[in-house]
Parts: sequence; structure tokens; C-alpha cells
Amino acid sequence: MFYTKVLMVLAVLMLSVTPAFSHHRGKVDVEIVSDNGGAFSTIPFKSFFSDQTRIIKKYLEARKGENYSIVVRNNLPERVGVVIAVDGRNIITGKKSFLKNNEMMYIVGPYSSARLDGWRTDQDTVHKFYFTDTNDSYSVKTFGDSSAMGVITVAVFREKERPEIFYNQKIWEEKAPSPSAGAPAMDSMKRYKSESAGTGFGDGKYSPVKDVEFESENIPFEKILVKYEWRETLCNKGIIKCRTDERNRLWDENEYAPYPPGYSNR
Repeated sequence: MFYTKVLMVLAVLMLSVTPAFSHHRGKVDVEIVSDNGGAFSTIPFKSFFSDQTRIIKKYLEARKGENYSIVVRNNLPERVGVVIAVDGRNIITGKKSFLKNNEMMYIVGPYSSARLDGWRTDQDTVHKFYFTDTNDSYSVKTFGDSSAMGVITVAVFREKERPEIFYNQKIWEEKAPSPSAGAPAMDSMKRYKSESAGTGFGDGKYSPVKDVEFESENIPFEKILVKYEWRETLCNKGIIKCRTDERNRLWDENEYAPYPPGYSNR
């Protein structure tokens, strides 16, 4: 029997892990939360089925320089595997993600949640996510990749069967390269649009995980995609209504009296 080696965030670090609430909308919910407290509000865009996979798409207003985390809540009585990609890169390995079941993934236990704070660089460390310009994003600075810029994607896989968890103290060997490794030349980065939003490679944070065995189904039963943009971009696209302040009736009056309707000034 073949099993994919995956990662489970240790409970000792998961201070934000809480039981799933009964009123959640879906089988697995995804929320983007700020380090400053509270969740970023999202704007529903599309929800449809592609084959056996439910696709949920949302927009989110990004705030430049702000750290964020991805919270995954599992409302099922079974554990699930989640492949998570930010700007098109797997957040565990840094590799280009195609959201397949053979990629590295995190495991979320039944009726529980996990908070993923950043790019994983070893068994005990992540580097925090933060909203930034495209040229400063981890995906562009490290790999020269803008093919899925500004998208946070979670692909959720069910387990075929439930093997016993085994412990492995060895540091995971396939870790994300540092931002300087294989970084594209500065001249080639000029082609990326600086007005687009991306996710940076922030400060390191202690975040231990353990290896577990998990045989997933071949295709995800759900994909949640969050497209984050700066407010100005969302306004220009008409995703959110942005209007200037209403005129003040007494303050913003014209200097002279206007002509009445139909008056002929001859």
C-alpha cells in the first residue's frame, strides 16, 4: 500500500485551533486572518462543480505590509488533507503547485482547525505571509513566477483509509529554498506589474510539525480560491463599490446661482 508522506501541525503550537462550529457553511471552511486580529472580509464570486470537485471563488481586499494566516476548519468527522498554494507555490515545498494529491499537504483532524502562518523552511520553522507588491513577492523574487499571482488556493482531499500515525523526528528534507536561492535577475523582474498584490517571505516563526502517513483520494472534493487585490484594483474591477464622499449641501454649493430649467439666456 502506498501512502503519501504529509505534515500535521503539532497541537502544542496550535493555540488558535478550536472545535468547528455547527453553523459553518461547508464541509471545510477557509478564512484569511490578520495578525492584528480579526478576519479579512471576502466577497463571494463564483461557486460551481467541475466533475466531482466543488469550486468556490472569492475576492479579498489585501492590506499592504500586513501579515496574514490561512485558517482551515474541518467540519467533517474524519481528517482531511489540504494542499495549499499561495501565488501558485506550495507553501510547504515552495514548488509550483498543481493542487494534486501527490504534493506535500497538511492534515487537519476531524472537527478541528489549523492555522498556517507562512512558508515552511524546515520541520520547526515557517516564514510569515504578508501582503506586498508583486516584485517583492516570494514567488517572483525566488522563482520568477507570476503565473498564479494573488491567489490563495486550498484543495481538500478525503482519506481512502485511516492508517496509524507514525512519528519522525528527522527534519523534512524537501524544504523551500531561501529567497536568494535561484532568484531571477533584477532586470527580468521589471516586467512584473508593481500594482498587483503578492505574498512576501516574512520573519521566521517557530511552527513544529510531524510527519504522518495519509492516502488521499485521487481528486479533491473541494477547492477554495481566494483572489486578493489592493482596494483600488477591486474598485476598478467593480468588485466593491467605491465612491467619493457625498457633497455637503451647504459647504459645496456653487459660487453663482444657476439658471432655471428652460431659461433662455439671450
